[in-house]
Amino acid sequence: MAQKINPLGFRLGTTQNHHSFWFAQSKSFFIGLQEDKKIRDCIKNYVQKNMSISSGFEGIAHIEIQKRIDLIQVIIYIGFPNLLIEGQRRGIEELQTNVQKELNSVNRRLSIAITRVEKPYGHPNILAEYIALQLKNRVPLRKAMKKAIELTEQTDTKGIKVQIAGRIYGKEVACLEWIREGRLPLQTIRAKIDHCSYTVRTVSGVLGIKIWIFVDGK
Repeated sequence: MAQKINPLGFRLGTTQNHHSFWFAQSKSFFIGLQEDKKIRDCIKNYVQKNMSISSGFEGIAHIEIQKRIDLIQVIIYIGFPNLLIEGQRRGIEELQTNVQKELNSVNRRLSIAITRVEKPYGHPNILAEYIALQLKNRVPLRKAMKKAIELTEQTDTKGIKVQIAGRIYGKEVACLEWIREGRLPLQTIRAKIDHCSYTVRTVSGVLGIKIWIFVDGK
């Protein structure tokens, strides 16, 4: 059988938690999903627009959204200090204003908080951004993948798999390359595995990056 199930959804409720916490009626459920997408897209676009101020890339591990009747609380888990951290309250207030305009909601108050993760290269989203930045800078693909694995091994992870698919090296036919180090028990529910899918646009075409990281478990 092909392993086509999402590792995060497969472990939801055991080792993985939801990144959105809210309740809605079935008829208005799609509205809540659209709001979550608008919030996440607005935050990522704002960080990308101001990326010249920060050194490196976005560094967003994930975004957690909690909704109440009169409050929307957003927690951004970020890996590196940039314009949103280091005491720069102005950046957070500007971001909060942009998100509020995007939502166009006057009945609910918006609150944005920043949480810095201790080991950024132990998160697949940040690692995928690092690989994408290397590929855009014309770094050889295998070299970028091996360097990413070296960075992840410094965070005491038990295993990692990096997979890149698309027009690699400018080939006419799409192909796939991957590297794995350590253990990666995808069929064990008790094993905590982080996963992400990331898309990067290069000169040759669009490449898809998938990363599995075995964090903890048996």
